[in-house]
Amino acid sequence: MALSGKMTLSSKMTLSGKILVSRRRVLQWAAAAPALLSAVRPARAEVYPSRPIKLIAPWPVGGAVDALSRALGARLGDRLGQPVVTENRPGAGSTLGVLAGARSTPDGYSLVLAGNSSLCISPAMYKKLQYDPVKDLIPVALVARIPMVLVVHPSMPFKTVAELLAYAKEKPGQLNYGSGGPGSSHHLVTEMFRSMTGIGITHVPYGGTAPAMNDLMAGHIQMLFSDPLPAPAHIKAGTVRALGVSSPGRWQIMPEIPTIAESGVTGFDAVNWTLMAAPAGTPKEIVDKLAAEAKAVASTPEARDQIANLGMIPVDSPSPEELKAFVLAESERWGNAVRQAGLAGTL
Repeated sequence: MALSGKMTLSSKMTLSGKILVSRRRVLQWAAAAPALLSAVRPARAEVYPSRPIKLIAPWPVGGAVDALSRALGARLGDRLGQPVVTENRPGAGSTLGVLAGARSTPDGYSLVLAGNSSLCISPAMYKKLQYDPVKDLIPVALVARIPMVLVVHPSMPFKTVAELLAYAKEKPGQLNYGSGGPGSSHHLVTEMFRSMTGIGITHVPYGGTAPAMNDLMAGHIQMLFSDPLPAPAHIKAGTVRALGVSSPGRWQIMPEIPTIAESGVTGFDAVNWTLMAAPAGTPKEIVDKLAAEAKAVASTPEARDQIANLGMIPVDSPSPEELKAFVLAESERWGNAVRQAGLAGTL
């Protein structure tokens, strides 16, 4: 290069041999630096949860379990720092809502409440259920146990379970019992009771427990295993008489009623239950976080009182792994009741 030649900004070397870089190139490198740094810096994981969570409730608005789902959602949302919004999807004995939960994206933002009806009874009754309770769902936390109350018409001469059994054995086939329909938990609990005691009683199915309770009060049927929420008002009014509760321990809301087990039917334990589940494939760390938070919610005195006031039994949930074994054992027990009632594969 001639000494008299002009040096430009794009020149590559000075007289002393040092490399020069153009101002434009420096500006280009500066602009590209953040992108280059972000390419090599590890991506920061999203903190769960970072948006609202949907809790599918497979029952109509206004019932006891619907109230439970909303109470659980509100308290769980407070702990997680994100709203937990209840979405009601009733139908087909709660199987439609559970199916929606099973088919949700497994990211922890769609959960479902499921009970023994949809996880244990329906699989035994349906010829082809569209979900597999074991393969398609992960049990997260047990929420509550739901006892039933054996009530009879007040004109009946028996006032205890033992007296009912003696009457039924003396007059087989003369006692009619109601239920919410074939295969309902009310039906199957009564079938468990019949099987364990050997009495002869006749099933009268209804399109729900409300009309069954109405017919019991009118004297058209003689006995019914009632849901817990409506029973106390009728018992206190004297329109029905309570003989026992189906849980192994006494019912907190009316502790004066003996259990059926302590009334002579040893080992009788037939309660409904509901749990929170996530679709299969949900990351374990999310499942564990939800399980821990749900357990913390259920352990507070306020939550336990709220559950008890709904006629349910507060529980200390086992771990997700233990809960899976619980569901398998319950599936066998309720499945046997379905088979004994002659209802296997009828839907």
